Amino acid sequence: MKSVLAFFLLLSTATAFFTPAALTTPATSLSAKKIGPKLQYAPCIPTKNIPKPGTATSGVCAGLAICIAVDKDGSIYALGDKCPPVNQPLSFGKVANGCIEDPVLGTKFNLKTGQVQGAWCPSGIGKLLGGLFEPSGVNTYPVKKQGANLCVQVDVNAKLAFEQQYWSGVLDAQGKANGKYY
Repeated sequence: MKSVLAFFLLLSTATAFFTPAALTTPATSLSAKKIGPKLQYAPCIPTKNIPKPGTATSGVCAGLAICIAVDKDGSIYALGDKCPPVNQPLSFGKVANGCIEDPVLGTKFNLKTGQVQGAWCPSGIGKLLGGLFEPSGVNTYPVKKQGANLCVQVDVNAKLAFEQQYWSGVLDAQGKANGKYY
């Protein structure tokens, strides 16, 4: 009799455990409202650090690596600081004639549009690496002086929106809160 009672007790506990309410996944940030883009001018570098004409420098604006380039005529431009195809800093490049030149592979990028100007990866090593990738430009951003800072218009939510896909709560063995694989 005790064994029959224990069996029914075990069966009712197991049934309660495997009901649909117990199998639903908890709400996490994965089911939260998606973070949308928000374009805004954000400080990048102090105006006292604006490079001389014909040179460039790097800065960070809302978590993005930014290249600040100054053309020979004194015009200031903001571009992504990652040169395709291997992502070395664009801010190490030479600025002339409306372009900035990749210091390693030799590709020239238009300061206004970010598009490739002329040959793609024309240097020695560039000819080897460049043939493996399609030509691609770099992002450009509006720039303005505001007080003591040079500000760049970027999506200030870009980092949060990217991280929203990964950081969602307590992680399981696969590194995700919902138990799914990457």
